[in-house]
Amino acid sequence: MARILVIEDDVTFLSLLRVHLASAGHAVVTAEDAAVGLRAIVSNSPDLLILDLNVPFMDSFELLEAVRRDPMTRSIPVIVLTGRDDDASYVRAKKIGADGYFTKPVQREKLIKAIEICLAAAKSSTASN
Repeated sequence: MARILVIEDDVTFLSLLRVHLASAGHAVVTAEDAAVGLRAIVSNSPDLLILDLNVPFMDSFELLEAVRRDPMTRSIPVIVLTGRDDDASYVRAKKIGADGYFTKPVQREKLIKAIEICLAAAKSSTASN
């Protein structure tokens, strides 16, 4: 079981995502904006972060950059899950260091599989260090 922090401002989508992740055996912490999300990263030490690119109070790309700059958080896998389906957002997120990028709506099975892959890669990377 992994601790997953979801930063998402759509409460309906957030509730659905929480159910899907919990049914896959994960502990889920949520934040409805980027500022709360940053504090939750520090206080909850998540194993994985799911980030919407359109959340209040901070540009999500800046949040992703902050996560990747900080030695304490840079190894946390980040999956972007957003309504943005433009190439520029995809390229920018991947360039900053997103481990996965999905547009809404996403199939539950694809998201769960991506989470498993990211967690396994992070565990393997930690074991080799």
